Amino acid sequence: MTSFKSIFPYNQTVIAEYNLMDDATIDKALSQSEKIFPHWRAKTFTERATIFKNVANLLTERKEMLAKLITNEMGKVLKESVAEVEKCALGCNYYADNAEQLLQDEIIKTNYKQSFVVFQPIGAVLAIMPWNFPLWQVFRFAAPTLMAGNVGLLKHAPNVCGCSLAIQQLFEDAGAEPGVFQSLIADVDVTEKILQSNIVQAVSLTGSEKAGCSVASIASAQIKKSVLELGGSDPFIVLPDAVIQKAAQVAVTSRMQNAGQSCIAAKRFIVVEDVLNDFTDAVKENIQQLKQGNPFDESITTGPMARLDLAEKLHKQIWQSVHKGAEVILGGQVTDCNYQPTLLANVQPGMPAFDEETFGPVFCITTVKEEDEAIELANTSRYGLGANVWTKDIDRGIAVAKKINCGSVFINLMVKSEPALPFGGIKKSGYGRELSKHGIMEFVNVKTIAVAE
Repeated sequence: MTSFKSIFPYNQTVIAEYNLMDDATIDKALSQSEKIFPHWRAKTFTERATIFKNVANLLTERKEMLAKLITNEMGKVLKESVAEVEKCALGCNYYADNAEQLLQDEIIKTNYKQSFVVFQPIGAVLAIMPWNFPLWQVFRFAAPTLMAGNVGLLKHAPNVCGCSLAIQQLFEDAGAEPGVFQSLIADVDVTEKILQSNIVQAVSLTGSEKAGCSVASIASAQIKKSVLELGGSDPFIVLPDAVIQKAAQVAVTSRMQNAGQSCIAAKRFIVVEDVLNDFTDAVKENIQQLKQGNPFDESITTGPMARLDLAEKLHKQIWQSVHKGAEVILGGQVTDCNYQPTLLANVQPGMPAFDEETFGPVFCITTVKEEDEAIELANTSRYGLGANVWTKDIDRGIAVAKKINCGSVFINLMVKSEPALPFGGIKKSGYGRELSKHGIMEFVNVKTIAVAE
């Protein structure tokens, strides 16, 4: 393969083609990272913050252009693309405003005259990023990592090369010296070589479980730190005292935004039987109001899936589940990448719709008799990214949340990533954290300094 094609998912039109970088270009980029790192780390937090404030301003100024690029490359409904760009600006501003405080020296009381911990950058960090949030996934890595004084290398998904190069342009136009953030157009085998380079000190990957296993293996062999944010099959627990109409509305939004292509989308809707009928009826009503089609059409609520192979995989998962007893209430049909919003009932463990991550617009309902069974089923998953609990009793909701094995639980609201809160999972959903103080600490040297009396 000598190039990557960018294809508009709605009608399979090729919109651009990007040549893969040759070895000499890759080596030059790595050398540039190594050369610029001492200069970037020597800047004050205020100087780095100025760059990120500029990036945030450029994101706002170029919002419409960048949103159209996102929608063209991966099919997200245009208004969702606009919201993604706005969120990137928010993340840049958050770390510009807070990085210095988050990384301030920590004084430790000991018998020494002085003892304290400093947090220092480690060098070039490689980001291997997916296509589903082609800007936000990158900025939630880049903002904390670069504000800490590291430099970044981005290997983006093949179908969003335009977004990848646009991000590099944002940094350069914002005043960052060449090499502070670079986008690399490279295939898998070259990416492995990049990760093995002595210049690269660590790696952050957001992607599939398979990709996570591969990257973690290579990084560990090189004794390099890795942060992995992988798949999810988030449970959405509806208890008998939940506000059903609100729960159903948020449930459909969580499941169907970005055409269901989100790692933290609610995917397994575990409903206590006392409210099953009311919840199912409310969900059905909300799904019927969705309109699938051209993502540039303002009346459309659900765009196409990003690639043909993804739509085919989802279709297989759904119909294998139906053969095992799941019931199609709505949808279940696909044309190319355009998958109808689908509602499945009677989904049980042992079905792909329950056991696997379903990365597309399919809403799967599982019935339980009571709360303890809901918690048990929520934890019956290889994944552990996020979860929802719906109940009017907040204390009850918190008690349930503490029993669910995952990285975050949101009570009576949709799971989302926000700059101030740590984001990540356990089990096959990966390890490490992005965002918040915990995220900026992932790629720093936690250095002890002690002084004698």
